[in-house]
Amino acid sequence: MLKQRKFLVFINPVSGTKSKAGTRMLVEKVLTENHFKFEVLPAERSGKYDFLKEKIAKDKITDIIICGGDGTVNQITAYLQGTGINAGIIPMGSGNGLAFAAGIPKDPGRALDIILTGKSDYIDAFTINNKFSCMLCGLGFDAQVAHDFAKQPARGITTYITQTLKHFFVAVPYPFVIKANGVTVKTEAFFISIANSNQFGNHFTIAPKASLSDGLLDIVIVNKTGKLNLILKILKQVRNGIVSPVDDPKQTVQYFQTKKMVISNPGLAPLHIDGEPAKTAVRFEIEIIEKAFRLLQP
Repeated sequence: MLKQRKFLVFINPVSGTKSKAGTRMLVEKVLTENHFKFEVLPAERSGKYDFLKEKIAKDKITDIIICGGDGTVNQITAYLQGTGINAGIIPMGSGNGLAFAAGIPKDPGRALDIILTGKSDYIDAFTINNKFSCMLCGLGFDAQVAHDFAKQPARGITTYITQTLKHFFVAVPYPFVIKANGVTVKTEAFFISIANSNQFGNHFTIAPKASLSDGLLDIVIVNKTGKLNLILKILKQVRNGIVSPVDDPKQTVQYFQTKKMVISNPGLAPLHIDGEPAKTAVRFEIEIIEKAFRLLQP
């Protein structure tokens, strides 16, 4: 049965800092030794994979291997909805939030072993103004970091931390109006995270109660406060993740779950989708996609 699997491998040549040549050699060696049919392609610079469903059908592809970060995972899995195709991840990005949330290790050999021997289960995703997100999007501070990180010549966790610290000291809150679970709330917040995954990436857990397949979005709002209190409350959120009501903006950190929501963004806070900078808007409609695609997991 396993010998009938056919793999299509995408490798992002610019994600993270890992050697892409070494990863490609490993994948080709292991798949060849196990007598699998496969094809290796570079990730599309445009992020468009309109050809993918047709190629899956024509070449009888059963599994996609994505060697890259969350942005590459987002772009490819968006086209896997409704196909029933298995998606496997070899994490090569700066954050790797979806992979880590699913328990996929960063070591390429171990990640590849999970692809070959792990289980395939459906996971959720969501849309924000009809744009696909496989794990996390954000408005405000973290999105500004994502925008500036994308402009840096060097990628990786060190660059990301540098950009985060740079923006932290000058960050200002943005006005938002949030409608969710039948409640409308006005607030000023440093950022809003909409998550299907339980973390930002690099094992930094921002929504600790989140599940990849519970049919719910986890919303974290970090409201206006002093910078010292901001740090303390975020650390408490990372440890405890206490769920609070939607209509309680007096809390520095609000954390609630919902299937859909609307966010008004009159201050035009910047937006990221799965760690990649995206065009912002004055209004966002956000909704869960249950069982969006199949992910190979431990």
